[in-house]
Amino acid sequence: MQSTFQKEYYAKLVSPKKAVEIVKSGDWVDYTSCLGMPVLLDRALAERKEELYDVKIRGNLIAGPIETAECDESQEHFIYHSWHCSSYERKLCDRGLCYYIPMVFHNNAAYYEHFLKVNVVMVSVSPMDKHGYFNFSLNTGVAAPITRVADYVIVEVNEHLPKVHGGYDECIHVSDVDYIVEGEHDPFVGSRKFVPTELDRKIAQNILPYLVDGATLQLGIGSMPNAMGELIAQSDLKDLGMHTELCSDAYLSLYQSGKLTNKKKCIDRGKGVFGCAVGSKELYEWLDDNHGVAAYPLEYVNRPSVIAQIDHMVSINSCVSVDLYGQVAAESSGSRQISGTGGQLDFLVGASASRGGKAFICMSSVYKDKEGKYHSRIRPQFDGDIITSPRSQVYFLSTEYGTINMEGRSTWERAKGLISIAHPDFREELIKEAEKRKIWRRSNKR
Repeated sequence: MQSTFQKEYYAKLVSPKKAVEIVKSGDWVDYTSCLGMPVLLDRALAERKEELYDVKIRGNLIAGPIETAECDESQEHFIYHSWHCSSYERKLCDRGLCYYIPMVFHNNAAYYEHFLKVNVVMVSVSPMDKHGYFNFSLNTGVAAPITRVADYVIVEVNEHLPKVHGGYDECIHVSDVDYIVEGEHDPFVGSRKFVPTELDRKIAQNILPYLVDGATLQLGIGSMPNAMGELIAQSDLKDLGMHTELCSDAYLSLYQSGKLTNKKKCIDRGKGVFGCAVGSKELYEWLDDNHGVAAYPLEYVNRPSVIAQIDHMVSINSCVSVDLYGQVAAESSGSRQISGTGGQLDFLVGASASRGGKAFICMSSVYKDKEGKYHSRIRPQFDGDIITSPRSQVYFLSTEYGTINMEGRSTWERAKGLISIAHPDFREELIKEAEKRKIWRRSNKR
């Protein structure tokens, strides 16, 4: 016999083609984030291209393909936006098919509540449970605040999405949904694994001495955070915690090594807290129905006042470059959008305010261009790059040549410290640039 919830489910069940008929020209449509991307609905919406004009779509960290963006290079019909670019969305930006939305993650819910219009939200969810709830799964960090303000809510049931336990707002009830869509989905193969290089390991080794037993970690995504996880897994550290906007395979490594217990956390004790997750199939299997983790909206995970409550909170993120004044560019190379502000600034502020907390920003000292020429990531002064983290809030900076503390340091102290961790081939040139800008003491040793 069907339950009341099952009857409501089947009453709202329609084809993707039928569901997207609700979209009108000029609408704002949200795809939420990551694995919340509604693959079947996106395909059906793209098929309506010739009927629609000026439909504006938002998403972020979506692996692609996004058919509505790909099918309309004129952008007469569909215009795609991202508030944090995946590698795929970065390529869309390079082609002029994606526009970046500047934001910080802890304000994500407030943006939607107070400033943004959502005519239709389309979001992938795990299958409905016996109580009538769909789980937002690995997309919990952003989904609920968007669905609350949307005129219409369409959920796409993805049979492969794990069910993730949450602190709050990890689910939506069938009674709050307008349409339900089903269909076959390809299994998640997971994102490409970021294999740490020897350079990544050297940087991680420079950070390791600053970590203590019972520390709670926020690790960004990429090869350097994975190197950090790998190194910690082999260390003598114990009883570490997780509080992170983005859960990656680095945490799975820490858990498998027995280092990640969450026993010493001041809040959410016993729970590894995260907002979204991107990684391997094994990571998704670990998060599925795991009472040792809790997904929260980013308004909680990334709120600096929440982060500050966690003793020995350690934030480790990466950047593209830094200038001699201590300004950090982590989301663009010149005017080219690479990723987004995300939570770097949130965790810089929150970890700095934590008792025993530390915030690290990491980079290799040099990079190689397409012609094979090396350039310093420590620059004299930015000219056109997007500043992600202001110099007034940058804490520790690390390269393979060491780690420096920027808090409370004057302009000449910053320049001296930064040049000390620059590649040796560029130090003399950087000293000359510092002298030009009058941020180099005459008595400083070369």
